[in-house]
Amino acid sequence: MFHIVLVEPEIPHNAGAAGRLALATDATLHLVKPLGFSLDDKHVRRTGLDYWQDVKLRVWESLDDLMADAGPDARFWFLSTKASGTPWKTDFHAGDYLVFGRETKGLPEDIVHAAGDRALRIPMAPGGTRSLNLSTAIAIVLYEAVRQQGPDW
Repeated sequence: MFHIVLVEPEIPHNAGAAGRLALATDATLHLVKPLGFSLDDKHVRRTGLDYWQDVKLRVWESLDDLMADAGPDARFWFLSTKASGTPWKTDFHAGDYLVFGRETKGLPEDIVHAAGDRALRIPMAPGGTRSLNLSTAIAIVLYEAVRQQGPDW
């Protein structure tokens, strides 16, 4: 239904949670290198991903490679605390790509800037935290996109 894209993820637990979300929503998980962890069986088991073999997973050398493969009609949404748009005012379509940056730095500012109105942020109360855990952010945006499709699961 949707595509979850993690650009240079650093923490295996977050990738595991994204994989779990992908399975729960029939999404595809895309990991863009470099990865801050190994995908070999030992590391996957260590993070509790006994279902990892069921995740629709694609690993890419670069975001440019993924975007080229997706084609010119693919719709990419770039999540960043520096964006102005919000998921609540976005019309998601099945097949959209939801792109998240690495845990410590997010997406590069040039990517967010170039995304224009395709850059989104999750609204948060002033004076609170400056960001959310990556897997929490994925869940918020992914389930808003899924909700808009009205699945009858």
